[in-house]
Amino acid sequence: MSQDLEELLQRGYRFAVSLTHDAMMAEDILHDAVTAMLERNSPMHKGYLFKSIRNRYIDRHRRHGFSVIGDENVPDHSDAGVSDPEARGIWLEDVDLALGRLRPEEREALYLHVVEGYTVSETAQLTERPLGTVSSLIQRARARLKALAEEQRQEAANDG
Repeated sequence: MSQDLEELLQRGYRFAVSLTHDAMMAEDILHDAVTAMLERNSPMHKGYLFKSIRNRYIDRHRRHGFSVIGDENVPDHSDAGVSDPEARGIWLEDVDLALGRLRPEEREALYLHVVEGYTVSETAQLTERPLGTVSSLIQRARARLKALAEEQRQEAANDG
């Protein structure tokens, strides 16, 4: 497998995880998306792959009656904590828990913008949302993560 294709698949997997917050479901969605792209002879391009992953995610959730991007029924992981009581600062587990507390559409927009480097305009096109909505989603997600980090700092200060 070429390095470019491997990198594309890794990026697709990370995007699928950002949507699903579940590694196995992300693998399934990535597989389905790549298979569909190959069947249609679509170009193996990040934009096409991400769009295909997003569509598979929405289709899967609609089919099974789960919450979809845009739904407000997101599980609250606020009772989950870091396993190491000595840990300070933001660790990967903390980031994962914090991202899990974002609404799926906030997590998606933030991921595309911050991790993948899409502009707000490109993120709006990819997600088929108005530019102002995407901008608001990103701002709310950042504010929420900042508030969660501050909560964690407060808890660490109270424990220490």
